[in-house]
Amino acid sequence: MKPAVIAFLSGIGALLLNGCGQQHADAGPVAAAVKPAAPAYADATYAPTLKKQPSVAAMTALGRTMFSDPSLSASGKMSCASCHSPDHAFGPPNNLAVQLGGKDMDTIGTRAAPSLRYIQNVPAFTEHFFDDDGDDSIDAGPTGGHNWDGRAPSTHDQARIPLLSAHEMGNASPAEVVEKLKKAPYAAQFRETFGEDIFDSREQAFKWALMALEVFQESPTEFYPYNSKYDAFLRQQTQLSKQELRGLQLFNNPAKGNCASCHLSAISPSGAFPQFTDYGLIAIGVPRNKHIPANADPKYYDMGLCGPDRTDLKDKTEYCGLFKTPSLRNVAMRKVFFHNGSFTSLEQVMRFYVQRDTQPQKWYPKAKDGKVQKFDDLPEAYHGNVNVEAPFDRKPGDQPALTEGEIKDVIAFLKTLNDGYRP
Repeated sequence: MKPAVIAFLSGIGALLLNGCGQQHADAGPVAAAVKPAAPAYADATYAPTLKKQPSVAAMTALGRTMFSDPSLSASGKMSCASCHSPDHAFGPPNNLAVQLGGKDMDTIGTRAAPSLRYIQNVPAFTEHFFDDDGDDSIDAGPTGGHNWDGRAPSTHDQARIPLLSAHEMGNASPAEVVEKLKKAPYAAQFRETFGEDIFDSREQAFKWALMALEVFQESPTEFYPYNSKYDAFLRQQTQLSKQELRGLQLFNNPAKGNCASCHLSAISPSGAFPQFTDYGLIAIGVPRNKHIPANADPKYYDMGLCGPDRTDLKDKTEYCGLFKTPSLRNVAMRKVFFHNGSFTSLEQVMRFYVQRDTQPQKWYPKAKDGKVQKFDDLPEAYHGNVNVEAPFDRKPGDQPALTEGEIKDVIAFLKTLNDGYRP
């Protein structure tokens, strides 16, 4: 890579990091939690074509405007914010399992819209991940990446997908997006940010548009504010209630909820506040959602890491059924859960976790012979991929790992993860 490009991209990283530090200068140890991921867009196809170096502030402002612009969709009615609402922790603003989109806004997707908050440190996907928690000998397996199947290595690459997806914003090509940008009310702002000649190359204009969206999603105030009640508790600015503390203990207890085994809840050895995810991918056998039109075809299966949206690992059958472990920050704001939006309340989610194996008849349909069709959204050949660690370590008739009262306690704790708390 040319030295000028390295210097430019390093400058962006430094500015982002400095901005984070200034944003949280009075927040104590939280400053260590807001380290942005290394820029995944660092390649020589960008900077050499620009006559001016865009500032982080300019790209952030431009990305924010683009994020809420429905004219960038084929229908003219859908923006990034339509599915990732700023008022709902950049998650869906409704209770639809999957969102409507496409050229005529009548195409239904296959996966629930995730929150875009707290993804600034998501590592690029790797099949063999070794954490920096002091023991680098443990292979955590498939980890990282964006989207439910981890196929996008960065927010930059992730932004490309909805713009060009037939069931999302529905543009036929990057050139079509660029033509919309040229006609947008903020076209002058785009030129001011990247140079008057930015639209001379559609390819470069599209790439820098994606970069603006990426840099916007590195804005700490909007995307990782670390201002939940639990964050205040970690800073010793407030106390959790007795019920919330009981919920935290159950959340962490390996013999009870065992939630923290994937949704890390403690400050890391480096001092970073918890993201409530280990960035891993896991199969938990979520029931098939009959409300998704694609599922009307009994031969259709969304198997996450091994397809159909992701194709590079289609022959890795041991990965079939694995989906990203999302952050639980702001989870209590959501109205649909899991990759297929099959559940509509935290109570359902918690009961499924502790009753999936003790009372499978409550969660899965029965065949004509009366047998429960467990893990009905995954071909039987891959049922062995489904996780069986606690609380999934029981059999029919056993007592669930959590009682109804304990479920309420855990949910009370999960509500402390909502952003916007004021001590």
